[in-house]
Amino acid sequence: MPTPGPLLLGSQRIDIQDRAIMAIVNRTKDSFFKGGSTFADGDAMAAVAAAVEAGAEVIDIGGVKAGPGEEVDPAEEIQRTASFVGRVRAAYPSVIISVDTWRAEVGRAACQEGADLLNDAWGGVDPALAEVAAEFDVGLVCTHAGGQQPRTRPHRVAYADVMATIVDYTCTLAERAVSLGVRADRILIDPGHDFGKNTAHSLEASRRLAEMVDTGWPVLVSLSRKDFVGEALGLPDPHDRLLGTLATTAISSLMGARMYRVHDVPATRQTLDMERTIAGVQRPRMARRGLA
Repeated sequence: MPTPGPLLLGSQRIDIQDRAIMAIVNRTKDSFFKGGSTFADGDAMAAVAAAVEAGAEVIDIGGVKAGPGEEVDPAEEIQRTASFVGRVRAAYPSVIISVDTWRAEVGRAACQEGADLLNDAWGGVDPALAEVAAEFDVGLVCTHAGGQQPRTRPHRVAYADVMATIVDYTCTLAERAVSLGVRADRILIDPGHDFGKNTAHSLEASRRLAEMVDTGWPVLVSLSRKDFVGEALGLPDPHDRLLGTLATTAISSLMGARMYRVHDVPATRQTLDMERTIAGVQRPRMARRGLA
C-alpha cells in the first residue's frame, strides 16, 4: 500500500485534505443528463469556462456516452475529444485536463494534445491504456466496473463482499500501473458507482468508502445524478437528483475521498467547502455574527 501523500497532476498539487472537483464536459449527442448540451465546440468551451470560474480544478472531457446508445468508433471518439483537449490546454494552461476513455488509441491522441489524466471508467478493459499513461507521464484513474464490457448495464450482478472486491480490483490495477511506469502520485482509484453494480452495491460502496481511502491511494468518486441516487430517493429523472448527489458528496468528503466528478460545479464546491469547514480544515470565509 502507498503512503498517503499529495496527488500531482499536470502542474497542480492536491493534498490529502484538499477536495478537487472534476467537471464533466461531454462531447456527445446523447448524454443521460442534458443530452447533447456540450456537443458543439462553442457550448463545450462555454461549459469549461463556467466550470473553471466556479472552482473546478479538473475538466473531464468525454466523447462516448457511458450507457448503451449510438456506436462511436475510436476515430470518432478522437475527433470529439483530442482537438478539444488542445483548445482547452491553450485557453487554460494550468487546469488539469482529464479524458474519459477506455481506449488506448484515444488516450494517446489526447495526451499528444496536452491531457494530464486518463479517466478509465471501465476498469482496465484495454490494458494498453495504462501503458499510454506511463509513456506520457500522466495520471490514471483505476476503476472497478465489475468486469462489465463498456457501455453495458449490470444484470443480476452479485458479490460476496462488494467493497472487498472493489478494493482488491482497484489496488491491483493501481499496482500494475506503477509496475508499468506510472508514477504513484498520479494514480487515483474509483469505486465505480453504478458500473457493474446494482443500487445496493453502490450504497454499500458509499457507506464503506473509508476502506478505499485507507489503502493510501487517492479516491475519486463519480456520484453525479446517478441511478443509485435516483433509486434511493424514488427519482427516475436525473434532473431531480442534485440534492441526493450533494448529500452523498458530503459523506464521501467526510470519509476522505479527494476528487469528485460532477455536473454541478457551484453546488458541489459549496458542499465540499462546508464539509471542510466543519472538519476544521478550512476557516469560515467571513466573521460577522456576534461581533460588535
